[in-house]
Amino acid sequence: MTILYDLCGIGNAITDVLAKVSFDFLEAQGLVAGSMTLIDEDRVKTLRDAVQVECETGGGSAANTCVTAAQLGARVAYLGKVSGDTAGNAFSDDMRGCGVTFPSKPLDGRLGANLATASCIVLITPDGQRTMCTYLGACTQFSPEDVLPDVIASSSIVYLEGYLFDPPHAQEAFRRAATLAHNAGRQVSLSLSDPFCVGRHRDAFLDLIKGHIDILFANENEICALYQTDKFETAARHVAEDTTFAALTRSEQGSVVIRGGERVDVAPVPTQVVDTTGAGDAYAAGFLTGLTSNRSLEECGRLASLAASEVISHYGARPLSNPWKDAGF
Repeated sequence: MTILYDLCGIGNAITDVLAKVSFDFLEAQGLVAGSMTLIDEDRVKTLRDAVQVECETGGGSAANTCVTAAQLGARVAYLGKVSGDTAGNAFSDDMRGCGVTFPSKPLDGRLGANLATASCIVLITPDGQRTMCTYLGACTQFSPEDVLPDVIASSSIVYLEGYLFDPPHAQEAFRRAATLAHNAGRQVSLSLSDPFCVGRHRDAFLDLIKGHIDILFANENEICALYQTDKFETAARHVAEDTTFAALTRSEQGSVVIRGGERVDVAPVPTQVVDTTGAGDAYAAGFLTGLTSNRSLEECGRLASLAASEVISHYGARPLSNPWKDAGF
């Protein structure tokens, strides 16, 4: 089948609600700074009423990656589950307006799943770190049937969002996507997403990585959580044994790209940190867009760092400008 898309993302289709809060607020709410906590719809309303909203946008980790990749010039598709409510319609319109093909059907309420489109309250502390409280809603209904064979087979790289591992049928859907992609001669990429998510599904993630994943993305906390170590270099050695290709981000220390026996250390791009929401998403977008346009590992890492640095310099998880173009690429 002809390649129509450089990238197809699969993940939780979520609307993001961003708010600045103090560390005391997190403590009062019983939240761990920098974590992602699953909450119910009532808690979403309670938290939203307790904060001053900075902005509200379409979101979800893989969706952010897809939008950023499209902005950088990639051909992109996205699969995710929304409800047929106002938020779901807005999410769909937003993705398509950003140049991303979004062929997923909304949740059919007649099936008994009367769930709202997912939302995430993103609480940003003075250090720019984000603490996320996520109501999964319609995302919990994403199933293997939502993995569209024609879209997968016509995508050069299929990108799986680790956060989606929490809903009941997601692991089965991931394996179906990986099988379809590999049968069509395509590559499969995975983002670990969150160290707490890794802790909940460590064995399943390891099994997926060893048997189905061609390109792994993780930050330092996530990869250390996966291998139950507090030493990055130990985790890096383990991941080199378990997969042939990994891109590991280390915040202000830049990133490390490992492919086969090759290791590339990528310097960070200095910027003023305002909000780290979407940093890893943008990094993956830059890297995969570079990879599908036949860039070297060094260039892919540099382009990824440029995308991440742009996103963390302002509120919101998507670029306000094209960092590649601004840098002369």
